[in-house]
Amino acid sequence: MDLRQWLGEIDRMGELQVVRGADWDLEIGGISELNLRRTNCPALLFKDIQGYPPDYGIVTCALTTTRRFTHTLGLPLRDSWREVLEIVREKYKGWQANLDRYPPVEVRDAPVLENVRSGPAVNLYEFPAPKWHEGDGGRYIGTGCSVITRDPDTGEANLGTYRTMLHDRNTVGLHVTPGRHARNQYEKYHDRGLPAPVAISLGEHPLLFAASASEVPHAPRSEYHFVGAVRGEPVRVIHEELTGLPVPAEAEIVLAGFSPPGKVRAEGPFGEFTGYYSGAEDTPQPYIEIQRVYHRSKPVMGGVPPNRPPDERSHFMDVIRAAKLYNDLIDAGVPEVRGVWFSDVGRQLLIAISIKQRYAGHAKQTLLAACLGYTFGRYVVIVDEDIDPTNRDEVLWAMCTRTDPARDIDIVRETRSIPLDPIVPKPTGAPVTSRALINACKPYEWKDRFPRPIKMSPELEDKTRARWGKTLGL
Repeated sequence: MDLRQWLGEIDRMGELQVVRGADWDLEIGGISELNLRRTNCPALLFKDIQGYPPDYGIVTCALTTTRRFTHTLGLPLRDSWREVLEIVREKYKGWQANLDRYPPVEVRDAPVLENVRSGPAVNLYEFPAPKWHEGDGGRYIGTGCSVITRDPDTGEANLGTYRTMLHDRNTVGLHVTPGRHARNQYEKYHDRGLPAPVAISLGEHPLLFAASASEVPHAPRSEYHFVGAVRGEPVRVIHEELTGLPVPAEAEIVLAGFSPPGKVRAEGPFGEFTGYYSGAEDTPQPYIEIQRVYHRSKPVMGGVPPNRPPDERSHFMDVIRAAKLYNDLIDAGVPEVRGVWFSDVGRQLLIAISIKQRYAGHAKQTLLAACLGYTFGRYVVIVDEDIDPTNRDEVLWAMCTRTDPARDIDIVRETRSIPLDPIVPKPTGAPVTSRALINACKPYEWKDRFPRPIKMSPELEDKTRARWGKTLGL
């Protein structure tokens, strides 16, 4: 679970680019955003960051290709996200079944213990925290991070990815959406008038980050169990002595401290995954007083700044979400599910599901089942099995040609959303919206008489490519 080893592996795969001399103030964020627009964009490792030691680094765009994602999970390399989804969906069942076999293992000696600073010696400006977007309210030290908390009642640990604003030399902001595990856990401490222990890992193996950033099955297990099940080997952790929290032994940087009850500071704005800025002076958030810093020599921070979709997190988070929903639908008794996808443009707001219709009402059953499991969503679209749900153009074509809006679109009102939802009134609006359920399948009653779609046969495609492919670059 070593980020440096992973960087070496993808470098040998030809998928790492080193960038030297960039400024933490907007340049690292700008370069990363432009890199995302490249086909098969490489991972970026920033070195010689202006104003910092030359060997301090930041890695961005880590999991943007199918090859890097499958390599990170220890899966066969694949070139399409639909292929990746099928593999992850099948593996997911085994990972979920094996959570108890791979609890984290505590060790005493660890790379993260190479350098330790406590109390007055803590200075978070020691690390090149970027200002990622022009409209951000400050520098964000935590984007590609794992925030570690614990439930005071059950002892359950949780790893989640939450934006972490650098307030000053020993204080960081903590922005966690209501309903998330970390929020539930720290509020239990605050309700009792107690400071909540929090640790933040700022650079770790991308698999651990992916688990932290995704909705993986755990309670009462942690994301450490899930990563252990994926790897077939427990994650090594150390017992952080101030907070008592388990932190990754191979982490590059760990911040440890406490969030005091009843105390907040202005946080944001920050460019979020919806493609809009959120947070401002009128939305103060809890903060963490950092009392100890651990870091490896020449540390490499993880950086995963949200951008207007599709961004760096779109695909790898969508694969894990889609695999879970795919299996949930099957477990709920929905037959003939052929594909599930969370659109990289809509992120959680647009879900496409393909089925092979077997009976009247099959499409509506699937729509309703898919609508229940997610707190943040806007559109759920059901398509026939001839439509690839990972292909936006095919999904939109089906929506345009196979729906009668008056008959095939249902609205579910008063559904839960999140404060980051740009359509929720600010600053005091309740995070509640509606969802559209769109049946873009052929009408079941006469689907066999529906106009035949134009599609080149595999035989003609192979014959055409064989004769003209090299000449025309087909």
